[in-house]
Amino acid sequence: MSKRTTIIFSVLVSYIVLQFLWWEVLLVRQSNEIIAGKQHLAALSSSDDALIMRDIEALENKKTLRLYMTVGEGTVFLLILLFGINQVRKSIRKENELATQQNNFILSVSHELKTPIASSKLQLQTLLKHELNREKQIQLLNNALKETDRLHKLVDNVLLVTQVENKNNSSHLTSVNLSELIEHTVERYFEMYLENKWIKLTIEPNIFIKGDKDLLPSLIINLVENAIKYSYETLQVNLTLKTDISTGSTTNDNVLFEVADNGCGIPDSEKQKIFEKFYRSGNEETRKTKGTGIGLFIVKQICNAHHATINVTDNKPSGSVFQISVNKSSS
Repeated sequence: MSKRTTIIFSVLVSYIVLQFLWWEVLLVRQSNEIIAGKQHLAALSSSDDALIMRDIEALENKKTLRLYMTVGEGTVFLLILLFGINQVRKSIRKENELATQQNNFILSVSHELKTPIASSKLQLQTLLKHELNREKQIQLLNNALKETDRLHKLVDNVLLVTQVENKNNSSHLTSVNLSELIEHTVERYFEMYLENKWIKLTIEPNIFIKGDKDLLPSLIINLVENAIKYSYETLQVNLTLKTDISTGSTTNDNVLFEVADNGCGIPDSEKQKIFEKFYRSGNEETRKTKGTGIGLFIVKQICNAHHATINVTDNKPSGSVFQISVNKSSS
């Protein structure tokens, strides 16, 4: 909301409240005048002192009752009005925040789309304009492929958000070997990080859940990419999949999947906000990283589709741990 709109809104609200208070004062005055007039007429129309006093007392009681009714109704109306105004202000503020986040998202997506396209174009133009040896050609082609993969993942995320928002993405839950799915996904998308031992897998074999094999890879990719993105000094991401025994269950029906990093960490005040659409952590360090603010939103939605819970805690000595707990039979 612009400053001018805020001023106009505040003036209108103030006018309504003041007008209402003045209206209530006028009603009380009018009621008092009517009762006083009736008391005067009663005094003039009867010669029986006892009858006069009885009528005056009855009118006085009616006056008091009307006063309470007028003030009570007015107060209730005023409270409802103030509550409505407060809700409208909250709604406007929330809409403004969402609009700002959407604008930031559009700018981020535009930048994220242009960068791989421009990079791929440069690689291909270099191949066309220059006579290069085979090794250099392969290097440029690999770079172009990496940028294409990056573009592909971004488009997939944007489309997935649209599907989730429109509820057009109906999850198809089947028996999935989560252990193999995690290993294959990481090997396919993060091969270089595995080779350099920047990613460590501790996967309990043959853990099966009821899941959507098309959605689960997006959850894994977004969590791992998030961990890599915010690891500035020490890049070490640990993925763990195991039977969750913390619940004390003897049936081993709960599964725990963890993604831990040694990055900058997440402030306590933002640990729940990071799962909101378009939200990006506001500290100065994370603002230096690229992103659209939809990765963790997608993760949260996929967790919801599998009846799984996700929590983020602090890693020691630094970093974050994302923990997903899911029941084998209820997912």
